[in-house]
Amino acid sequence: MTAPNGTHKRANGHANGGVKQEEGSWRTAGKKDQKTDYSRWRLKDERGCHTWHYLESDEEVEKWPQSVADKYFMGMDTGLPDLPPAKRPLEAAHNGLEFYSKTQLPPGNWGCEYGGPMFLLPGLVITWYVTNTPIPESHSIEIKNYLFARQHPDDGGWGLHIEGISSVFGTAMNYTTLRLLGADAEDPRMVKARETLWKLGGALNGPHWAKFWLSVLGVLHWDCVNPVPPELWLLPDWVPIAPWKWWIHMRQVMAPMSYVYSRRWSYPLNDLTRQLRSELVPEPFETINFDSRRNTISDADNYHPKTWILRVIFWLLINIWFPFLRTASLKKRAEDHVWWLIEAEDENTSFSNLGPVNGPMNTLASYIRSGPDSYPFREHLKTLPEFLWVKNEGMLMNGTNGVQIWDTAYTIRAVADCGWSEDPKWKPMLTKALEFLEDQQIDAECRDQHECYRQQRKGAWGFSNRKQGYAVSDCTSEGLKAVLTLQTLPDYPTLVPEQRLKDAIDVVLTMQNASGGCASYEPQRGSELLEWLNAAEVFGNIMVEYDYPECTTACITAFHMFQKHYPEYRTEEIKAFKARAIDYIRRAQRPDGSWYGSWGICFTYAGFFALESLACAGETYENSERVRRACHFFLSHQMEDGGWGETYRSCETGEWSQHPESQVVQTAWVVVAMLQAQYPDQEPLRKALRLIVKRQQRNGEWLQEAIEGVFNKSCMISYPNYKFIFPIMALGMYAKRFGNDPLL
Repeated sequence: MTAPNGTHKRANGHANGGVKQEEGSWRTAGKKDQKTDYSRWRLKDERGCHTWHYLESDEEVEKWPQSVADKYFMGMDTGLPDLPPAKRPLEAAHNGLEFYSKTQLPPGNWGCEYGGPMFLLPGLVITWYVTNTPIPESHSIEIKNYLFARQHPDDGGWGLHIEGISSVFGTAMNYTTLRLLGADAEDPRMVKARETLWKLGGALNGPHWAKFWLSVLGVLHWDCVNPVPPELWLLPDWVPIAPWKWWIHMRQVMAPMSYVYSRRWSYPLNDLTRQLRSELVPEPFETINFDSRRNTISDADNYHPKTWILRVIFWLLINIWFPFLRTASLKKRAEDHVWWLIEAEDENTSFSNLGPVNGPMNTLASYIRSGPDSYPFREHLKTLPEFLWVKNEGMLMNGTNGVQIWDTAYTIRAVADCGWSEDPKWKPMLTKALEFLEDQQIDAECRDQHECYRQQRKGAWGFSNRKQGYAVSDCTSEGLKAVLTLQTLPDYPTLVPEQRLKDAIDVVLTMQNASGGCASYEPQRGSELLEWLNAAEVFGNIMVEYDYPECTTACITAFHMFQKHYPEYRTEEIKAFKARAIDYIRRAQRPDGSWYGSWGICFTYAGFFALESLACAGETYENSERVRRACHFFLSHQMEDGGWGETYRSCETGEWSQHPESQVVQTAWVVVAMLQAQYPDQEPLRKALRLIVKRQQRNGEWLQEAIEGVFNKSCMISYPNYKFIFPIMALGMYAKRFGNDPLL
C-alpha cells in the first residue's frame, strides 16, 4: 500500500523487506527465491574502508566470528540484553548509547548503510556485465533480494529513491539489473514491473542517465542520448559554461560519461540484451526513430525539465558540430584530455572516486581505454565493493563509500552533550573514535591540484574516509570540533597536533561564497544560471555549488570552538568570515521563521543548524525576533503526541509537507534547535522527549523510521545512525538545561 505521504509501506512483515525468502532456486513464478546464510556475512573495516564478505566454509566462519555490529546491520538478533526501563532523560540517553556503542567498529568509527537512491546499483551491475566481470553468487542473490524488497507493492515499479513514486528511471534500470542477474522475465513481479514501465512509455521516456546506461548495454541506440562532448573540457576557464565552474559531482560524472559517449561504445548484442529491447520498449525496435526520442521523458522523471536553451545547444551539437565542425584530431585531443582527468581522479582517490556514479563510469572508461588486464581497470574492480552494503533486505549500493567520519564526529558531540566525555565508562569508546579521526585527516594536496581544479584539502576531513580524499566544509568543521572536544580534556591524548588543527582551519577559510554562506566541497564557481544547462532532468540544483545553512553553521561553530583555544590564529580573517556567515544565516531565513534544508529533511534539519549559528552570535529567544519566529514556526508544527514529522516532499516542493506520524530523528532535531535558542518553556520539549523515550526499545535502540537525508532536492538518502546520535544529543542537552527529572 502507499502511505498518505507517498512513501511505500512494505507488503508484509517479513524480515527481508516484504519479500519472503527461502532456500531454493531462483523464483520463476512458483519457485522460491534464493537466500544467502546471513550468519556467514562479515563486514571488514580497514582504516574506514568497508567491504562485506561472504564466508563459504565452516572453517572461515570459525576463524572470523560474527560481531554484534554484523548481526545488527543484517537485522539479526544481536543478543544484547534488555536494559532497565528509562524514565529520566539521561537514563534514556545512557540506554541508547549502551546499545549504539556495541556497533562501534574496530578502527573506532561507526558504520551503517547509506542507501536510498535506486539508480546506483544499475550502473554497477551494467559495468560488471559489459566488462565480463564475474559477479559472486552471494552478491547476485542479495542484490536481487534487495531490488525485489524495494519494489513498489502496488504497481511493481521503482522510483528515484526508496520512498519515491515509480518512474521510468527507477523501473527501467532496476528491471534491467534484475534481468542481468538472472531474473526470469515471466516472474509475476517482473511482469508487473514491465506493465508499469510500459504505462510510463517505456525506457525511451527515461532521463539522460538511463538512456546513457542502456546504450552502453546495447539495449538502446546512442542516437537517443543527448550529446556529452568531451570537447567541453577543452574550453578556456573564462568561458561561463566551462566544466570547472560546475559542481564537483557533475564534473566527475560528466567527464567519464563524455568519454564513453564520444567513443559510442556499446556491448555486443546477445540473446539477453535482444530480449531486453522488447521488454523495455513497447514498440518494435526496428521502427524506432531514436534521434527523435532524445528529449522524450515521462512526467514522473521530469523534475527539472530541459530549458529551450539546452535543447537548442543539443540541436546544434547533433546537427552542426558533430557532422561538420568536429575533426578527428580535435576528438582525439578531447578524449585524451578527459582520460587524463579520469586518471587524476583515480589517483587522487586511490580509485575510490567521488561517488558510486562516477566510480563505475571510470571503471568502464578504463576498460574501454586500456583493456581488461590493465592496472586501472583491475584496481577499480578491487575498489567498487566499498560502495556495497548488506542488510536484512539484501545488498544495496551506498550513496558514497560510507558516512564514517561524519557519524563518528557527531557521535563524539552527542556523548559530550550528555556530559560523559570524562566518564570512565565511555572513555575507551571515545578514545578509539579520536584515534579514528586522527587517522582520517587528509595529509596532502592532490596530484596536479590546480590542473584538476581540486579544492585545497591538506588538513581537511572528508565525509567517509581519507582514502576517498575529498575535503568537505562541514565534515572538516565537525571533525575539528570533535577532536577539540576530546583533546582539550586532561585525560585524552593529543593525537592531532596544533599545526594540523590550523591546517583544518585553513581549509575551512577557503569554503565561503561571496554571499557569506558556505558550500559543500568548494566555493561556488559558476553562475546559478548554469542550471539552465541541467540535462539530468531528475535532479534540481545540480550544476553548481550553493549556500547551505547546514554547511555554514558547521563552519561558524568550528571557528567559535577553535578560537577558544587558539585565539591568535588568523583572528581577523576568522572574525570577518563569521560575520559574513551569520549575516547569510539571517538573510536565508524565510518570513515564516524557517530555513530550507538541502542535506536533511528538511525544515526541521535546517532549523537545527541555523539556530546554532545564531546562538554563536548571541541571539536567543529572549533577545532576537528572528529566533522567536523560528521557535514559533516549530511550535506551529508540533504534533499532538509531542513530536515533529515532515515528509521528503518538503524537499521537492520547498513547502512544509506534514508526515502522518512523528519522527524520532526530526523530533530530536527540533528539541536541540529549541534548546540552542534557549526557548524558555520546558513543557513542549518535555512532551517531545517523552515521545522519544516511549519509542525506545527495551535494549536501548530506536527503530528505523522514515528516510532522513536528501541531495539535489529530489533524491532521498538514509542516515540510520541518526536515530541514535540525535536522540542521545537531545536528551543530554535537555538534562543539562532543565535537569534530569523524570519524563514518564
